[in-house]
Amino acid sequence: MKTNIALIGYMGTGKTAVGQLLAEKLGMKFIELDWQIEQDAGKPIPEIFSDDGEIAFRELEIEAARKAAGEKHCVIACGGGLVLNKINIDRLKEGARIVYLTASPRTILKRVSGQAGQRPLLDVENQLKTIGEMLKFRKPFYERAAEITINTSKMNINTVVKQIIARLKEDEDFDLP
Repeated sequence: MKTNIALIGYMGTGKTAVGQLLAEKLGMKFIELDWQIEQDAGKPIPEIFSDDGEIAFRELEIEAARKAAGEKHCVIACGGGLVLNKINIDRLKEGARIVYLTASPRTILKRVSGQAGQRPLLDVENQLKTIGEMLKFRKPFYERAAEITINTSKMNINTVVKQIIARLKEDEDFDLP
């Protein structure tokens, strides 16, 4: 019986905001993997990328996902690139339903604009083009991992949370609190 909910998707699709409200509504613990990585590394993600590189960040991400996968009754907001390492998804799937949050490239750009310093992968000239290219590359990874998919482009956080809860209520292999 699965007791965790893992939210995956590209940056700006609502994983953290949805995850916090979902955890609150269900009385579950909330884990934000990027925050956990920053705690473990003792520095913000942009510094990890600039000082140590993306490979070092991905190693920290694997460890944070391993720890989170061992928890019970948690909502886990995963970083956008977590799906690039199959080991992360395999571990999370052992005890979590994987919910893929999607959004259009324009919606994502609107949501993350003004956060360039906090979003190392968007520290580029043409952000919309970069978002489109990264989404195209990552989409098969997200889709392969997903057990539930919700497009958040035209929904508010409450509506997304209600949809997730409704889908989980139909799931006989998920232990909803």
